[in-house]
Amino acid sequence: MKLNIAYPVTGLQKMVEIEDEKKLTQLYDKRISQEVDGEGLGDEFKGYVFRITGGYDKQGFTMKQGVLADHRVRLLLKGGTCYRPRRTGERKRKSVRGCIVSHDISALSLVVVKKGEGELPGLTDGNKPRRLGPKRANRIRKLFALSKKDDVRKFVIRREVKTKKEGVTKTKAPKIQRLITPVRLQRKRHMNSLKKRRFEKSKEEAAAYAKLIAARKEEAKSKSRTSKLHSRVSRASKTSAGK
Repeated sequence: MKLNIAYPVTGLQKMVEIEDEKKLTQLYDKRISQEVDGEGLGDEFKGYVFRITGGYDKQGFTMKQGVLADHRVRLLLKGGTCYRPRRTGERKRKSVRGCIVSHDISALSLVVVKKGEGELPGLTDGNKPRRLGPKRANRIRKLFALSKKDDVRKFVIRREVKTKKEGVTKTKAPKIQRLITPVRLQRKRHMNSLKKRRFEKSKEEAAAYAKLIAARKEEAKSKSRTSKLHSRVSRASKTSAGK
């Protein structure tokens, strides 16, 4: 079985082939996202802890998370992993491998969760710089373990770009997303003040409208009273004239 081991700290990965079935027995019946002790895979992996992230069988069918089986199944898929729909709402029945590791697996993908005592040549002893770094401010803080007081703009990963002129290189950096600056805070305060003004204005207009409605109701009541009074007076005058 081939083991594709990745180490996110250095950005390197290495392929190791293990043919000893005794060493592979501890990988069997494990699921995707479960952790495995590396000491059983060999003395060079002593102290290492790996997490299973995926794999494929001898025919090339990939493992799918959530399919609790150690064999191949046919599922009606509508998107996600193992299938990309070409039209909206399109579904297709595809063969996928379950998320449980068995002897039919040809290659398994592992990620180093905990580093052991010794160094693995080609995996932990080198360093491959990231070509593209994160754009979001919180993710840059997480990558470099920064606090909120640190300036994120100083830690953006820049990359060199070749130009047509010989000996002249330019650097490019991504635009930081969700960056909180004094201008952003000022704009937020301005938007909140506008919202507060609109709320107060609508409140005043509602009060004025309610006052106007009450005044008109009072006018209507007074008009109806006067009309009723006039009608009573006219009726009384008619009755007195008839007598």
